[in-house]
Amino acid sequence: MTLQTWQIGEAKITKVTEMEQRWPGFAVIPQATQAAMKEHDWVLGPFADRESGKIRLSFHAFCIEIGDEKIIVDTCAGNDKVRPNFEALGDLHTDFLERMTEAGFGPDDVTAVVCTHLHVDHVGWNTNLVNGVWVPTFPKARYVFGAKEWNHWRGEPQVYGDVVGDSIRPCIDAGLAELVESDLRLNDAVWLEPTPGHTPGHHSVRISSGGLDAVVTGDLVHHPIQFEHPDWSSEPDVDKPMAIDTRRSFAERYCDDHTIVLGTHFGGPSCGHLRRLDAGGWWLDSTGFADVS
Repeated sequence: MTLQTWQIGEAKITKVTEMEQRWPGFAVIPQATQAAMKEHDWVLGPFADRESGKIRLSFHAFCIEIGDEKIIVDTCAGNDKVRPNFEALGDLHTDFLERMTEAGFGPDDVTAVVCTHLHVDHVGWNTNLVNGVWVPTFPKARYVFGAKEWNHWRGEPQVYGDVVGDSIRPCIDAGLAELVESDLRLNDAVWLEPTPGHTPGHHSVRISSGGLDAVVTGDLVHHPIQFEHPDWSSEPDVDKPMAIDTRRSFAERYCDDHTIVLGTHFGGPSCGHLRRLDAGGWWLDSTGFADVS
């Protein structure tokens, strides 16, 4: 099994992929038509197909190991789940959990699960089906959910089935969940940063150790093209004006020579350094990073 890893001081980050697919960009970002994508050379190859213009969309977990802690950021779609209106994520039977175990993040290894938000494709492996009952996949972990995020989705059902019932509430009922503010510090090297707009309580995850830095985006962007065009909103953004402002402020903050931006849905290398464009906006430079699907 080939894995992408990044060493951020004492923290090791590993990407474990559930699946990577090629989608027409407009299925997620209406302005990201295939013709429009082919006009942006920097995305072609690492982040979009050069011939078709389709985007490389990945579903993966970023797994952080530091000291005695093993932290998963987002748990993808999950197996055996009924997902009306989202066929690509329904009734899956992948070997994702086996790959997680091979990477050192098996069910009994994980100490914390952090969900950047509570959408269907970020909470799926929170639970797995055992004798017809949804139970927490990682029984020794604390599940970190944003309090604002939970308060929204507990009263605002998702259109993709009983996401709360099959992937969130079982962790709460088991006494494993912590409802937190979006600036929680998990340890000296890992903390949350509020990045609302895609959902009300969305947060990103910062990793800083030994003078090195990385940040996990969550869904403040679904594709790097949204750095060049922050006004290209993702269709699922709950508050599109806020999400646009968040993308701009995020890009301003992390447009530097050292912070590795780790995209939660970016295919290919899944990461890069933000650079400013002379014409406005930013682009993601993936030079030097491996392309592992």
